[in-house]
Amino acid sequence: MDIADLVLEDHHRQRKSFALLDETDPANHARLAAIWGDLADFLEAHAAAEEAVLYPRVLELSDPDASETKDAIGDHNDIRDAITRATSEDVGSDGWWKAVGAARAANTEHMGEEEDEVLPHLRRRAAIAVRTDMGLAFEVAKTSARRAQLDTSDKAPDDYVVEHT
Repeated sequence: MDIADLVLEDHHRQRKSFALLDETDPANHARLAAIWGDLADFLEAHAAAEEAVLYPRVLELSDPDASETKDAIGDHNDIRDAITRATSEDVGSDGWWKAVGAARAANTEHMGEEEDEVLPHLRRRAAIAVRTDMGLAFEVAKTSARRAQLDTSDKAPDDYVVEHT
């Protein structure tokens, strides 16, 4: 249960869910709402679990100047803000699609940075036993029993780094 592999699996699920939105009849608002609701919840849980489990250890093990962590926290804020905007729009409306597109764009950028920088750096600097322990904690954090305890609020990147170092 290497956390790097688990994060990649989550990324695949996120891409697949955005593709499902693309393939759904735009007039089928009930289906769009169902897919988006699940995806938005998953994006929130994933980001919060990363903030609770992944990034504190990234700071410690592989991000000495905190640049990757600060960028990730900012990306999470952008994703959350777009989800909030989508929630305030009618499903299927131009405003809703624009907010969903903003969430997708922020998430795509974030996933790329994690896949190209954060996860490779972590793999090179953290033993598999450490990454496995992190992976278990990451998955437990996303369970229905623990999800309510996750902090899904926006965070100031500099404050997050100070709190976790």
